[in-house]
Amino acid sequence: MSHSSVPRIGRTFAGLTAVATCSAGLLAAPAPASAAPDPGRAPGARPAAGAYPNLAPRPPMGWNNWSYYMCDLNEKIVLDNARALVRSGLAERGYRTVTVDDCWMSRQRGPRGELTADPAKFPHGMAHLGQQLHRMGLKFGIYEDVGTLTCEKYPGSLGHFREDAELFARWKVDYVKADGCNVPVAPGHTKEETYRDLYGQMSRALRATGRPITFSVSAPAYFQFDGDSVWHRVIGWSAELGNLWRGGRDVALQKSTPAAKWSSIVYNFRYNARLAALQSPGRWNDPDFLLAGDSGLTRQEMQSQMSLWAMMAAPLISSTDIGDLSPAARKVLGNKKVIAVDQDALGAQGTVVQQDDGSAVLAKPLKNGDWAIALFNSGDTPRTLSVTADTAGLPQTGSYRLHDLVSGHRTHSDDTIVAREVPPHSTVLYRVTPD
Repeated sequence: MSHSSVPRIGRTFAGLTAVATCSAGLLAAPAPASAAPDPGRAPGARPAAGAYPNLAPRPPMGWNNWSYYMCDLNEKIVLDNARALVRSGLAERGYRTVTVDDCWMSRQRGPRGELTADPAKFPHGMAHLGQQLHRMGLKFGIYEDVGTLTCEKYPGSLGHFREDAELFARWKVDYVKADGCNVPVAPGHTKEETYRDLYGQMSRALRATGRPITFSVSAPAYFQFDGDSVWHRVIGWSAELGNLWRGGRDVALQKSTPAAKWSSIVYNFRYNARLAALQSPGRWNDPDFLLAGDSGLTRQEMQSQMSLWAMMAAPLISSTDIGDLSPAARKVLGNKKVIAVDQDALGAQGTVVQQDDGSAVLAKPLKNGDWAIALFNSGDTPRTLSVTADTAGLPQTGSYRLHDLVSGHRTHSDDTIVAREVPPHSTVLYRVTPD
């Protein structure tokens, strides 16, 4: 078997600047393929039938350490951020799943082949960490990889899917994020066949535990540049195997420059906005973490990411130091009216209805008959942006009430939705009620 190491997406494509162009159609996924030997499946075990349970009827919300802390994490950091979620009121607003990313484990498995927590970083173990999170009313998320090693070279789950899933269930894990680094592709099998088989094994193993564990699949991120037909097909079967999926490149890290962070937000918005046809309620496109916080971004840039992610019904997963949030960042993350657009019960991803080189307009229907309209100025100078009701797809009523969900300003409009003198890198988000 030949081993091809696939690094974490954010590093692999850090130097790329072109945005992948996506076709609009959803391609049907092929029949399940078995790409490689299945050492993680118990002898004689029958695979679970049907799609993965719908454990995320709304886009997941929470916190993950990766973008801000990377491997510099430990029990104290995780619990301090969890306490800050509760203390700040963000947990009450929905940010309840606390996920420990790569580097939490020991470099070697234990004597029975089991995963073990790094004793220096997590001296009380992961079951204890989960207990502490649950006592705060939060959920416990954890990271693994379907390959031989994680992206940072810790033990992967290949060959141990059943054992690892059962261990996570014993630890009372609520959410698993599965990466796709260091995946060996067997001779005679395609990369896609291999990824589908391995993610399928992990999906079935999690289901077999009987514990409801939300499953975040990273497979599509490893196919972003393999052509749209393949990329979209991978998203199709990822939606069968899990509840949400990473679609492409990682958002920038805390150590990146402010310009690089803003560039990565715009990049991830552009690729994810074109995937709306592949999303369905309860199965979510994930364009990666929210960077609002001590990140070097302006208030307008933080608000743009939050508003655009809400329009795309994206998971709202913060990756920053929650205990050190500025008042502006806390206000951005905690805006109940913007969160309501993201968490709307209709579960629709907003679509781009108008765009040019420096702007985009998105429209999103909401459950109660309202619409959300976002006017995004991605350029470096102020602009007045507008869209007609017909272009936005609004019901033809002749009059609309507009509520700016950030400023709180209310106004009326006849046929055209206008945002005047939108500052650079800013987004105006309206909730529109047809009269």
